[in-house]
Amino acid sequence: MQAIPPIFISHGSPMLLLEPGRAGPAWQALAQQLPRPRAILAVSAHWTRPASAVSAATQPATIHDFYGFPQALYELDYPAPGAADLAAMVVELLPGIEVDRQRGLDHGAWSPLRFMYPAADIPVIQLAVMPQADAEAHYRLGQALRMLTRRGVLLLASGGLTHNLRDLVVDAADGAALPYVAEFRQWFVDALQRRDLPALFAWHRQAPHAARAHPSPEHLLPLFVALGAAADQAELRSVFSDCQLGALALDAFVFGAGAD
Repeated sequence: MQAIPPIFISHGSPMLLLEPGRAGPAWQALAQQLPRPRAILAVSAHWTRPASAVSAATQPATIHDFYGFPQALYELDYPAPGAADLAAMVVELLPGIEVDRQRGLDHGAWSPLRFMYPAADIPVIQLAVMPQADAEAHYRLGQALRMLTRRGVLLLASGGLTHNLRDLVVDAADGAALPYVAEFRQWFVDALQRRDLPALFAWHRQAPHAARAHPSPEHLLPLFVALGAAADQAELRSVFSDCQLGALALDAFVFGAGAD
């Protein structure tokens, strides 16, 4: 079975579902470049738990976990089936992990998937992130799940390379980034390209403007799961870079998969 590289997508504002700009076509193109997965494990910034958890709903509901947006957004759905067999594999790889049989798909998962796989015909489940745990813990979580990428599973990490909603600039030009956003992004992408794990694990201390770029860490933690699931010597491939509302870096990355 062909290995599928883990990916990280900055999913941005839910408004991308109605006004996809450059991001929507980029996500569509990314899906076309990847082998077709037999199932998807989505690691979303919008499902947080004290300890790791996996969803196992037979038919996951579409969760509209956002507020104050146009009604049209609340009428969208993503009726992908669940993947009980994949959930069982996750439990085998992570003994003791909590299983949530009711959890649906939050917008961190279904927003990019509506562009990538619009037919909603690939089974999807989710893995929770743990804001109280650090980057290295999430990297180790990804390592434990690495073999899934060799069994036709797409590990989709969905968050944001930067995420500070207090800094949104509603009239920002497309692609325009606040200076601190650009500086944080450059540091982080450089560290990723070097695969400088000590620096990446200490991003909150070493990256410029880290506390402003991420007042809380949950939008960056999925990236470390994808990084851990990648092959040890995998090279980073940047597949999209843009900025929304001045403060939301919309970077997307593909990491290598395969045997080490």
